[in-house]
Amino acid sequence: MSRWRTALIAASVGVAASAALVATSSLPGQAEASLVANYRCTGGIAGAGVDLEARMTPQIESGGLMRVRWDMSYKSVRKFGSPGFFPKGSSLDLEGVVDISGAWIGQLRPRGGKDQRELVPGEYLDLPEGLSDQGSISRTGKVRFKPGALYVRFTPAKGEVMVNNHKPAITYSAGWSREHTEEEYKDFLNDVHKTSAQNAKATLDFTGTKVAYIGRRAPGLGAIQVKLDGEPVTDPLVEPGKDRNGTDMTGTEGQQVLWESPQLKYGPHTLEVINTEAKDAYVDAFRVTTGDLEEPPIYNQATCTLQGDPGAIDITLPGSTPTGSPTPTGSPTTSPTPDNTPTNTPTNTPTSTPTATNTTPNGRSNDGGLGHVIVMPSATGTNSASATPKSTGPTATKYYKAQVAKTPKGGVDSGEAPDPETRPYGLMAALVMAGAGGGLLLRRRRAAHAGGVH
Repeated sequence: MSRWRTALIAASVGVAASAALVATSSLPGQAEASLVANYRCTGGIAGAGVDLEARMTPQIESGGLMRVRWDMSYKSVRKFGSPGFFPKGSSLDLEGVVDISGAWIGQLRPRGGKDQRELVPGEYLDLPEGLSDQGSISRTGKVRFKPGALYVRFTPAKGEVMVNNHKPAITYSAGWSREHTEEEYKDFLNDVHKTSAQNAKATLDFTGTKVAYIGRRAPGLGAIQVKLDGEPVTDPLVEPGKDRNGTDMTGTEGQQVLWESPQLKYGPHTLEVINTEAKDAYVDAFRVTTGDLEEPPIYNQATCTLQGDPGAIDITLPGSTPTGSPTPTGSPTTSPTPDNTPTNTPTNTPTSTPTATNTTPNGRSNDGGLGHVIVMPSATGTNSASATPKSTGPTATKYYKAQVAKTPKGGVDSGEAPDPETRPYGLMAALVMAGAGGGLLLRRRRAAHAGGVH
């Protein structure tokens, strides 16, 4: 079994032994392998806890670029949940940390985001398809990639959402009933909640920067007290039985903004609507607004902790040479060509293609650690000189002597031209002496056969 086949089998066994590491094939000029890191996220949009899986794949490309990609997925049915009512366009953003050591020291921070549909509280959030970051390679040698921290942020979209009949965000105390209404009243979604009980209360829990109470204006309605985060905010009370000018109503008008809050600090809030009299009162809907936020709210951030040690990936970066193929000191790159060599005889040394190699026979690093493999990118050689350094593999380059079109006269039938600097004087002398000695011996044998020597 060849040495290369033995090394390949050993590397495959080493990868299979690590449950968190999956090796993939490499392309010329690029190395690729991946491992899995597990995270437990809590707080903010993660609530009691959400488990994530990140598949980290570093890539070394032939153009001198170092790239890291993370593929993200949920590990269970528990997912990040929306903290409130938001229009389409909210964003879930993830940022990972990859610690890099060895020939290149520092960090890459793969990032990615995903825009969300219109959301209600507790609705699942979609993860980004992948995170990525990249940097330039300035040195050669072994580089280790190890996953680190993970940050999760939710940025709500700017805009407003109408909230109607949504539980548990809206709750009603005893005495309220839901009524379907005719289109002529123009109630939101053709329904309202109605009460005639004194102190009957409707409560909305929301997250945003502004809220409005929407109901009917009609004759004979009772006064309403509004509380925000437990504090009364209306003095005097809201009077749905009058128009905006304070004149008693003579007809019914639906979808009226009866009260609207000032600008609030983004976060969770509670709004209460209380009927202060034993008269009819209506709640049609609430309008929740989220203003433009420059930074993702800290309230929505989740804290993610790496579970266990996922291992690391070692990649040995290939060397580079200014031009052409590497040439050992003192070794000729072309063969001497005799004067009578035909003009079509090649004189330049063909350059072999460097191939990838493992630094150790079993495909693992010299430190003997488990949980990572060494991946060597291949590089393609070229016969033409270039002013830009090119990536080359660490194996030695083979050199071949130039072949002649036919064997020169007087040379051995080897297909190679003799060295013009070396004259075969010794061989010629040996042939002359052997010829003379052979002639003398033949004459003596003939004389002996004839009876003597003359």
